[in-house]
Amino acid sequence: MKKLEGRVAIVTGSGRGIGRAIATKLADEGARVVVNDLEDAPARETLALLEGSGAEAHAVVGDVAAEDFGDRIVGETVERFGGLDILVNNAGYIWNTTIQNHTDEQWYAMLDVHATAPFRILRAAAPVFRAAAKREAASGAVRCRKVVNISSISGVFGAATQLAYSAAKSAQLGMTKTLAKEWGRYNVTVNCVAFGDIDTRLTRPLEGAPETIDVRGRDLKVGVDRGTQELMTSLTPLGRRGSPEEAAGAVYLFCLPESDFVTGQVLVCSGGFIQ
Repeated sequence: MKKLEGRVAIVTGSGRGIGRAIATKLADEGARVVVNDLEDAPARETLALLEGSGAEAHAVVGDVAAEDFGDRIVGETVERFGGLDILVNNAGYIWNTTIQNHTDEQWYAMLDVHATAPFRILRAAAPVFRAAAKREAASGAVRCRKVVNISSISGVFGAATQLAYSAAKSAQLGMTKTLAKEWGRYNVTVNCVAFGDIDTRLTRPLEGAPETIDVRGRDLKVGVDRGTQELMTSLTPLGRRGSPEEAAGAVYLFCLPESDFVTGQVLVCSGGFIQ
């Protein structure tokens, strides 16, 4: 029997990169997975990938920062699969500038996607977790449920040009530790993984003109200049970048039954990056 057989998981931002790798890992271990992306095509690609491997999956396309999104994705998950066991708050993007160039729009955009969106999804999940805990306590068949919030070494240590992003990712740490205390009585563990230098389209070394991504009509530059990239690698004891699959492995550790007594923790997945 697979480790996550019979479990239902939500993975936001799973159309590409780390999110897709997390969704794939959970599905490979038997979970039924609800995938999400801002755009339809990447979400459908991940959905097809999971279903092609024999997994049960469902796609909820949309902006995690939309006011109604938390209720919508949790509601569709429960309607489709009958419950919720694993919630991974992964969706997000980077919008970097020095503080003198930070606008209010930029500040709120980073807080909206990295802090407010997870808050709303977690709030929507709360009655589902409470009701499940009550039913299972009465029957004696107790199940441990899992929340994994995704932060960054920028949220743990800070990072130049990432004021809003770092602040929002730091909020994930506070939410994690607070809900670990609130939800222990429901047998829900709440942990956080803070990623270091992982190879995704947002962090690839720049070659020529910067790549851009479209978020709510904004064209945002992504990628890292080669000098910064080389410095990051030099400060990483393993001497290389992490892969999305390795990032997914760190999340998976908190989803395993073997981690049922681990909660309120922040795992830095960075190859030993030295700040």
